[in-house]
Amino acid sequence: MIPLPEHDGNHQVLFLRNVKFTYESGVDALKGVTLEVDSGEYIAVVGGNGSGKTTLAKHMNGLLRPSVGQVVVSGGDSSTMTPAQMARVVGYAFQNPDHQLFCGTVQEEVSFGPGNMGLPADEVKRRADGAIEVMGLSEVRGKPPLSLPLGLRRRVSIASVIAMDPKVFVFDEPTTGLDANEADELMAIIRKLNGEGKAVVLITHEMKLVAEHANRVVVMAEGRIVLDSDTRGAFSDIELLRRSKLLPPPVTQLAHKLSQMGVSRDILTPQELVFELTRGDDD
Repeated sequence: MIPLPEHDGNHQVLFLRNVKFTYESGVDALKGVTLEVDSGEYIAVVGGNGSGKTTLAKHMNGLLRPSVGQVVVSGGDSSTMTPAQMARVVGYAFQNPDHQLFCGTVQEEVSFGPGNMGLPADEVKRRADGAIEVMGLSEVRGKPPLSLPLGLRRRVSIASVIAMDPKVFVFDEPTTGLDANEADELMAIIRKLNGEGKAVVLITHEMKLVAEHANRVVVMAEGRIVLDSDTRGAFSDIELLRRSKLLPPPVTQLAHKLSQMGVSRDILTPQELVFELTRGDDD
Protein backbone atom coordinates (compact mmCIF):
# COMPACT_ATOMS: atom_id res chain seq x y z
CA MET A 1 0.00 0.00 0.00
CA ILE A 2 1.35 3.43 -1.00
CA PRO A 3 1.22 5.91 1.90
CA LEU A 4 -0.74 8.97 0.82
CA PRO A 5 -0.52 12.41 2.46
CA GLU A 6 -3.72 13.90 3.80
CA HIS A 7 -5.52 16.30 1.47
CA ASP A 8 -8.23 18.89 1.79
CA GLY A 9 -10.86 18.07 -0.81
CA ASN A 10 -12.09 21.67 -0.74
CA HIS A 11 -8.77 22.80 -2.19
CA GLN A 12 -8.26 20.03 -4.75
CA VAL A 13 -7.39 21.41 -8.18
CA LEU A 14 -6.20 18.29 -9.98
CA PHE A 15 -7.03 14.62 -9.50
CA LEU A 16 -5.90 11.64 -11.56
CA ARG A 17 -7.89 8.52 -10.76
CA ASN A 18 -6.57 5.08 -11.80
CA VAL A 19 -5.02 6.52 -14.97
CA LYS A 20 -3.62 4.03 -17.46
CA PHE A 21 -2.02 5.02 -20.75
CA THR A 22 -0.69 2.92 -23.60
CA TYR A 23 1.21 4.44 -26.52
CA GLU A 24 0.48 3.31 -30.08
CA SER A 25 3.72 1.33 -29.95
CA GLY A 26 2.16 -0.84 -27.28
CA VAL A 27 4.22 0.54 -24.38
CA ASP A 28 2.20 0.74 -21.16
CA ALA A 29 3.52 4.05 -19.81
CA LEU A 30 1.06 4.47 -16.92
CA LYS A 31 -0.39 1.50 -15.05
CA GLY A 32 -3.12 2.76 -12.76
CA VAL A 33 -1.86 6.07 -11.35
CA THR A 34 -3.90 7.91 -8.73
CA LEU A 35 -2.65 11.34 -7.70
CA GLU A 36 -4.28 14.34 -6.03
CA VAL A 37 -2.90 17.88 -6.20
CA ASP A 38 -4.18 20.55 -3.81
CA SER A 39 -3.83 24.30 -4.22
CA GLY A 40 -0.55 25.64 -2.87
CA GLU A 41 1.28 22.31 -2.89
CA TYR A 42 4.85 21.93 -4.15
CA ILE A 43 5.24 18.40 -5.45
CA ALA A 44 8.28 16.81 -7.07
CA VAL A 45 7.59 13.86 -9.35
CA VAL A 46 10.77 11.82 -9.68
CA GLY A 47 11.83 8.57 -11.29
CA GLY A 48 14.37 7.02 -13.60
CA ASN A 49 14.19 7.13 -17.39
CA GLY A 50 11.05 5.39 -18.59
CA SER A 51 9.33 5.60 -15.21
CA GLY A 52 6.36 7.47 -16.68
CA LYS A 53 6.84 10.86 -15.07
CA THR A 54 6.69 12.93 -18.28
CA THR A 55 3.72 10.92 -19.55
CA LEU A 56 2.03 11.67 -16.23
CA ALA A 57 2.79 15.38 -16.59
CA LYS A 58 1.25 15.48 -20.07
CA HIS A 59 -2.01 14.04 -18.68
CA MET A 60 -2.24 16.93 -16.24
CA ASN A 61 -2.99 19.51 -18.92
CA GLY A 62 -4.59 17.38 -21.62
CA LEU A 63 -1.64 16.88 -23.97
CA LEU A 64 -2.40 13.19 -23.47
CA ARG A 65 -5.73 11.61 -22.55
CA PRO A 66 -6.03 8.44 -20.45
CA SER A 67 -6.55 5.09 -22.13
CA VAL A 68 -8.33 4.13 -18.91
CA GLY A 69 -9.21 6.24 -15.86
CA GLN A 70 -10.07 9.86 -15.29
CA VAL A 71 -8.39 13.24 -14.94
CA VAL A 72 -10.40 15.82 -13.00
CA VAL A 73 -9.38 19.48 -13.35
CA SER A 74 -11.06 21.94 -10.97
CA GLY A 75 -13.99 19.59 -10.66
CA GLY A 76 -14.38 19.00 -14.42
CA ASP A 77 -13.63 15.80 -16.32
CA SER A 78 -10.78 16.45 -18.77
CA SER A 79 -12.51 14.25 -21.37
CA THR A 80 -15.17 16.95 -21.76
CA MET A 81 -12.76 19.91 -21.72
CA THR A 82 -10.86 21.56 -24.54
CA PRO A 83 -7.09 22.14 -24.23
CA ALA A 84 -7.82 25.87 -23.85
CA GLN A 85 -10.18 25.20 -20.94
CA MET A 86 -7.60 22.99 -19.23
CA ALA A 87 -4.87 25.57 -19.80
CA ARG A 88 -6.83 28.04 -17.67
CA VAL A 89 -6.22 25.71 -14.71
CA VAL A 90 -3.01 23.82 -15.49
CA GLY A 91 -0.02 25.46 -17.16
CA TYR A 92 2.65 23.20 -18.62
CA ALA A 93 6.23 24.28 -19.38
CA PHE A 94 7.89 21.81 -21.74
CA GLN A 95 11.22 20.17 -21.01
CA ASN A 96 12.45 21.59 -24.33
CA PRO A 97 11.24 25.21 -24.65
CA ASP A 98 11.70 25.05 -28.43
CA HIS A 99 8.69 22.70 -28.55
CA GLN A 100 6.59 25.49 -27.07
CA LEU A 101 7.77 28.66 -28.85
CA PHE A 102 6.43 29.70 -32.26
CA CYS A 103 5.64 33.45 -32.34
CA GLY A 104 7.68 36.20 -33.98
CA THR A 105 8.54 38.14 -30.83
CA VAL A 106 8.72 37.52 -27.09
CA GLN A 107 5.83 39.96 -26.57
CA GLU A 108 3.65 38.05 -29.04
CA GLU A 109 4.64 34.71 -27.53
CA VAL A 110 3.71 35.70 -23.99
CA SER A 111 0.51 37.38 -25.19
CA PHE A 112 -0.70 34.40 -27.20
CA GLY A 113 -2.11 32.33 -24.33
CA PRO A 114 -4.25 34.99 -22.65
CA GLY A 115 -5.30 36.26 -26.08
CA ASN A 116 -6.41 32.76 -27.04
CA MET A 117 -8.55 32.72 -23.89
CA GLY A 118 -10.60 35.56 -25.34
CA LEU A 119 -9.56 38.15 -22.78
CA PRO A 120 -9.85 41.88 -23.57
CA ALA A 121 -6.80 43.43 -25.21
CA ASP A 122 -5.93 45.56 -22.17
CA GLU A 123 -6.03 42.48 -19.91
CA VAL A 124 -3.87 40.50 -22.35
CA LYS A 125 -1.29 43.31 -22.32
CA ARG A 126 -1.40 43.60 -18.53
CA ARG A 127 -0.79 39.88 -18.10
CA ALA A 128 1.92 39.70 -20.75
CA ASP A 129 3.77 42.74 -19.40
CA GLY A 130 3.59 41.36 -15.87
CA ALA A 131 4.93 37.95 -16.90
CA ILE A 132 7.71 39.50 -18.96
CA GLU A 133 8.75 41.63 -15.99
CA VAL A 134 8.66 38.67 -13.57
CA MET A 135 10.89 36.62 -15.88
CA GLY A 136 13.32 39.48 -16.55
CA LEU A 137 12.61 39.64 -20.28
CA SER A 138 11.89 43.35 -20.77
CA GLU A 139 15.04 43.97 -22.81
CA VAL A 140 14.27 41.20 -25.29
CA ARG A 141 10.49 41.60 -25.62
CA GLY A 142 10.83 42.61 -29.29
CA LYS A 143 13.19 39.78 -30.30
CA PRO A 144 12.28 36.41 -31.84
CA PRO A 145 12.20 33.94 -28.93
CA LEU A 146 13.92 31.16 -30.89
CA SER A 147 16.90 33.46 -31.51
CA LEU A 148 17.64 33.74 -27.79
CA PRO A 149 20.05 31.63 -25.69
CA LEU A 150 18.57 28.57 -23.98
CA GLY A 151 18.25 30.22 -20.57
CA LEU A 152 16.20 33.06 -22.03
CA ARG A 153 14.14 30.73 -24.23
CA ARG A 154 13.20 28.80 -21.12
CA ARG A 155 12.24 32.04 -19.38
CA VAL A 156 10.01 32.95 -22.34
CA SER A 157 8.29 29.57 -22.25
CA ILE A 158 7.59 29.98 -18.52
CA ALA A 159 6.47 33.59 -18.96
CA SER A 160 3.91 32.40 -21.52
CA VAL A 161 2.52 30.02 -18.89
CA ILE A 162 2.55 32.66 -16.12
CA ALA A 163 0.51 34.98 -18.36
CA MET A 164 -2.26 32.36 -18.41
CA ASP A 165 -2.50 32.65 -14.60
CA PRO A 166 -3.24 28.94 -14.01
CA LYS A 167 -3.87 27.36 -10.62
CA VAL A 168 -1.25 24.65 -11.23
CA PHE A 169 2.18 25.00 -12.82
CA VAL A 170 3.79 21.84 -14.22
CA PHE A 171 7.50 22.24 -14.91
CA ASP A 172 9.17 19.39 -16.81
CA GLU A 173 12.93 19.35 -16.08
CA PRO A 174 13.05 23.18 -15.96
CA THR A 175 16.78 23.50 -15.18
CA THR A 176 18.08 21.23 -17.95
CA GLY A 177 20.85 23.01 -19.86
CA LEU A 178 21.04 25.95 -17.46
CA ASP A 179 24.15 26.99 -15.54
CA ALA A 180 24.05 27.13 -11.74
CA ASN A 181 23.12 30.83 -11.55
CA GLU A 182 20.37 30.51 -14.16
CA ALA A 183 18.97 27.47 -12.37
CA ASP A 184 18.99 29.24 -8.99
CA GLU A 185 17.21 32.28 -10.42
CA LEU A 186 14.58 30.12 -12.10
CA MET A 187 13.93 28.05 -8.99
CA ALA A 188 13.54 31.25 -6.96
CA ILE A 189 10.83 32.42 -9.39
CA ILE A 190 9.05 29.07 -9.12
CA ARG A 191 9.23 29.27 -5.33
CA LYS A 192 7.68 32.75 -5.49
CA LEU A 193 4.79 31.43 -7.60
CA ASN A 194 4.21 28.72 -5.03
CA GLY A 195 4.34 31.32 -2.24
CA GLU A 196 1.52 33.16 -4.01
CA GLY A 197 -0.67 30.07 -3.62
CA LYS A 198 -0.05 28.35 -6.94
CA ALA A 199 0.39 24.58 -6.92
CA VAL A 200 3.70 23.49 -8.42
CA VAL A 201 4.43 20.08 -9.91
CA LEU A 202 8.16 19.73 -10.60
CA ILE A 203 9.19 16.87 -12.88
CA THR A 204 12.89 16.35 -12.31
CA HIS A 205 15.76 13.92 -11.85
CA GLU A 206 17.79 16.43 -9.81
CA MET A 207 17.45 15.32 -6.20
CA LYS A 208 19.15 18.47 -4.93
CA LEU A 209 16.29 20.57 -6.30
CA VAL A 210 13.78 18.23 -4.71
CA ALA A 211 15.45 18.49 -1.30
CA GLU A 212 15.71 22.26 -1.41
CA HIS A 213 12.26 23.11 -2.76
CA ALA A 214 9.58 20.42 -2.71
CA ASN A 215 7.31 19.66 0.24
CA ARG A 216 6.04 16.39 -1.20
CA VAL A 217 7.70 13.73 -3.33
CA VAL A 218 6.02 11.29 -5.69
CA VAL A 219 8.35 8.48 -6.77
CA MET A 220 7.54 6.64 -9.99
CA ALA A 221 8.86 3.37 -11.35
CA GLU A 222 7.67 1.35 -14.34
CA GLY A 223 4.54 3.44 -14.80
CA ARG A 224 3.39 3.28 -11.19
CA ILE A 225 3.63 5.48 -8.10
CA VAL A 226 5.70 3.55 -5.60
CA LEU A 227 5.87 6.26 -2.94
CA ASP A 228 3.93 9.44 -2.15
CA SER A 229 5.37 11.13 0.92
CA ASP A 230 6.70 14.32 2.42
CA THR A 231 10.25 15.06 1.29
CA ARG A 232 12.02 13.90 4.45
CA GLY A 233 10.07 10.68 4.48
CA ALA A 234 10.89 10.00 0.84
CA PHE A 235 14.62 10.58 1.29
CA SER A 236 14.77 8.42 4.39
CA ASP A 237 13.99 5.33 2.27
CA ILE A 238 17.25 5.07 0.36
CA GLU A 239 16.66 1.46 -0.65
CA LEU A 240 13.36 2.28 -2.34
CA LEU A 241 14.99 5.20 -4.15
CA ARG A 242 17.79 2.96 -5.37
CA ARG A 243 15.30 0.41 -6.67
CA SER A 244 13.65 3.31 -8.50
CA LYS A 245 17.02 4.26 -10.06
CA LEU A 246 17.35 7.35 -7.87
CA LEU A 247 19.66 8.54 -5.16
CA PRO A 248 19.07 11.32 -2.60
CA PRO A 249 21.46 14.31 -2.56
CA PRO A 250 25.02 13.53 -1.40
CA VAL A 251 24.43 15.39 1.87
CA THR A 252 21.52 13.06 2.71
CA GLN A 253 23.58 10.02 1.79
CA LEU A 254 26.34 11.27 4.10
CA ALA A 255 23.84 11.78 6.92
CA HIS A 256 22.77 8.16 6.56
CA LYS A 257 26.38 7.04 6.85
CA LEU A 258 26.85 9.23 9.94
CA SER A 259 23.63 8.05 11.58
CA GLN A 260 25.61 5.70 13.85
CA MET A 261 27.14 8.85 15.36
CA GLY A 262 23.70 10.15 16.23
CA VAL A 263 23.22 12.27 13.11
CA SER A 264 19.64 12.44 11.89
CA ARG A 265 19.00 10.38 8.75
CA ASP A 266 16.55 12.85 7.21
CA ILE A 267 19.00 15.69 6.50
CA LEU A 268 18.13 17.52 3.26
CA THR A 269 20.62 20.40 2.95
CA PRO A 270 24.27 21.13 3.83
CA GLN A 271 23.07 23.78 6.30
CA GLU A 272 21.03 21.19 8.18
CA LEU A 273 24.02 18.83 8.33
CA VAL A 274 26.31 21.55 9.69
CA PHE A 275 23.73 22.40 12.36
CA GLU A 276 23.35 18.73 13.27
CA LEU A 277 27.13 18.22 13.59
CA THR A 278 27.72 21.41 15.62
CA ARG A 279 24.60 21.55 17.80
CA GLY A 280 26.48 20.27 20.84
CA ASP A 281 29.43 22.65 20.52
CA ASP A 282 27.94 25.22 22.88
CA ASP A 283 27.02 22.70 25.59
